[in-house]
Amino acid sequence: MNILIFTFGSRGDVQPYVALGTALRRGGHQVCLSTGQGFDDMIAAHGLTAAPLSINYRELIDTPEAQAAFRSMSGKFRAMRAFKDVVCEQFREMWELSREVRPDVIIYHPKGFIAQDIAAALGAVAIPTTLQPSYVATSEFPNPFLPFTNLGAFGNKLSHHFIERLTFWAQRNMEGRWRKEMPARANSTSRGTFFGGHDPEGRTVPRLHGYSSIIVNRPRDWTAREHITGYWFFEPNTDWEPAEDLHRFLATGPPPVYVGFGSMPAADAQSQTGMVIEALRQAGQRGILATGWGGLKPLAGSANDVLFLDVAPHDWLFQRCAAVVHHGGAGTTHEGLRWGRPTVICPLGVDQPYWGRRVNALGAGPPPLPQKSLNVADLSRAIGESLKPGTVARAAKLGEAIRAEGGADAAAAVVNGFVVGAGRPHAS
Repeated sequence: MNILIFTFGSRGDVQPYVALGTALRRGGHQVCLSTGQGFDDMIAAHGLTAAPLSINYRELIDTPEAQAAFRSMSGKFRAMRAFKDVVCEQFREMWELSREVRPDVIIYHPKGFIAQDIAAALGAVAIPTTLQPSYVATSEFPNPFLPFTNLGAFGNKLSHHFIERLTFWAQRNMEGRWRKEMPARANSTSRGTFFGGHDPEGRTVPRLHGYSSIIVNRPRDWTAREHITGYWFFEPNTDWEPAEDLHRFLATGPPPVYVGFGSMPAADAQSQTGMVIEALRQAGQRGILATGWGGLKPLAGSANDVLFLDVAPHDWLFQRCAAVVHHGGAGTTHEGLRWGRPTVICPLGVDQPYWGRRVNALGAGPPPLPQKSLNVADLSRAIGESLKPGTVARAAKLGEAIRAEGGADAAAAVVNGFVVGAGRPHAS
């Protein structure tokens, strides 16, 4: 079977789809993964075909419009307007690539929602996926993209419908422009939701939720269509060798606290870095500070109990840390808990506050500390709380359960059951 995967965003939006593609490839399928610039080596290293588009999310994240989108709803709308041309070009390239690949199945991240229309035009199956419980309504909790903990059964469900319609409205506008530029799509079908998927035979398509049911309980009002598979992890990296400075740092003291803010660049990275170093000092902890895409930056003359790190596999590094402090992206949150590490989440926006609340509710870390008000005293106190014996024990127990889930293989089994089970071709 010929499978095309579309996913777009930072590493946290790409790596789990590489893991899913790897599980599908193990099942004998040909897998092509298409995303933005900068991920070809990771994709090829796992035996998948890389098909990069011209969009570069790292460059987009550094723009003032993207920065504003992380901090306010009005900023999100400004970013949508600013990036319309970029997104329309992404759609056009997705269509051209799909006509070249001729997939039997397209698996798509919400940012690649146009994949379901492409599938309709090509007679392929389109399977929607998500890494957050954000696109299917439930009365049990509000939409994770909103800053509420509970709005009551009616309000919770309404919040999901609100976000879906808002997203659909914004994206339909961009899709409309794309349709005008792509007359070759005249035979594709319209749809009423960007998360519906497509099946040429008219069957209800399964939806894959790539997060842990240990962290997010399955809503009781969801139907069998929804598959919470567990997070799509890479297998632990046993061959990776650390640089000498990292090896020496880990070997010459107690396990450090990891601090990194991923793809979330700071308004003042130097000030934020100094604040983190002082918080670690007051908490009496050594630290590994990951520079990421600009949230932290190396400071000259830093103490010997702090190491700045450009990159290292989280599945290797987190096992060797006492606790993890990060922005609260879905991937980093799952990876830290996978290895049973107490977690301090310092969210900037989108779904990050939600994961911070879930970590706290599960007893694996303190309440989230928003980055916009982060300070030495609060961060130092939170690190101390995360290292209390009860928190450490609860995080370790969560890790055992999460490691047993096998999310990528479970998701691949759903795809196989729906498509191969229906008699579509299977690559030998």
